[in-house]
Amino acid sequence: MRRGKSPASAGHAGQLTRRAAAGAIASAGLIAATGLTLGSAIQAPPASAAIKNGNYDLVPRQVADGVWFVEGAREYFTQDNGGDIVNCVLIETDAGMVIIDTGVSLKYGQALRQAAASLSGLGIAASFNTHHHPDHWFGNQVFADRPIYALGETASLARAEGDGFSDGMYRLLGNWMRGTETTPPTQTITSSSITIGGRIFVLYPLSGHTGADLALLDKKTGTLITGDLAFYERAPTTPHADLPKWYEALDALAAVEAALIIPGHGPEDRDGQSLEQTRTYLTWLETGLKQAAAEGLDMVEIMEETLLPDAFKNLGAMPQEFHRSVSHLYPAIERQAMPLSNL
Repeated sequence: MRRGKSPASAGHAGQLTRRAAAGAIASAGLIAATGLTLGSAIQAPPASAAIKNGNYDLVPRQVADGVWFVEGAREYFTQDNGGDIVNCVLIETDAGMVIIDTGVSLKYGQALRQAAASLSGLGIAASFNTHHHPDHWFGNQVFADRPIYALGETASLARAEGDGFSDGMYRLLGNWMRGTETTPPTQTITSSSITIGGRIFVLYPLSGHTGADLALLDKKTGTLITGDLAFYERAPTTPHADLPKWYEALDALAAVEAALIIPGHGPEDRDGQSLEQTRTYLTWLETGLKQAAAEGLDMVEIMEETLLPDAFKNLGAMPQEFHRSVSHLYPAIERQAMPLSNL
């Protein structure tokens, strides 16, 4: 059975969770090291996605030579945002547009393809899926007439978990998902770079956010597309997270000489803050949960009592993503701190 809390630790639950939320990271100097001080709150994110008359109103924003992106809402999936929460990137080549992540549904994919057509008359050359979470590839059926590239494990996970994801997305988004059929990626990435229409993409096979996470560097402009290895002004999601591997992936991305970073969620980043913010948040989260486990707190106490630091409380999808991360990560951390007795 699990070791119970001592009267002392139970009596100091509020004190502990406040330390876990603010003191643990601050005392280690981690927030200060990245410039995210507890006194500098992040601006509140946009409230909703680009929805107009019941349709997606996608307007790509050019951020580099031949590079556009559509920024999703910094929220969780809702009927109001139609599931439009992911960043999708469009890159012009001599063979047509390259799409990086295809969005949440058939309807979204159709809007994204229409947006691409407004930028280039050459059509679609290829697409990439950065990982297997449904908001990043459920638009694939719209682009299935051209190659859809992904890491081999991403394709395997999409095939294995796609139907379950589909059930969940239909429950969350209802009619926004109408007609959507899971269409896993078709081409397995086996090299460190690929040239499409004269444009070179350097490929980074990583993991940590999921079991397989692809990042891409557009060689021409130095634009690094991270998928969900980086979040910016939006709380990271952790349902399949392996935190040590995620930190390693962030190290690898930080070593890339990128002129511009486009994270999986949130605005473009020209100075590397998305990588630093993601690392700082994950480290704060892990440190606080380990401290809570050492004191014998349960998940409800953590969710109810934790005070979010100013550096994080205005991130998009907070406190919901914090609560979800507690449920994702805490059971394993708790087992390590308080193993089951053989008695």
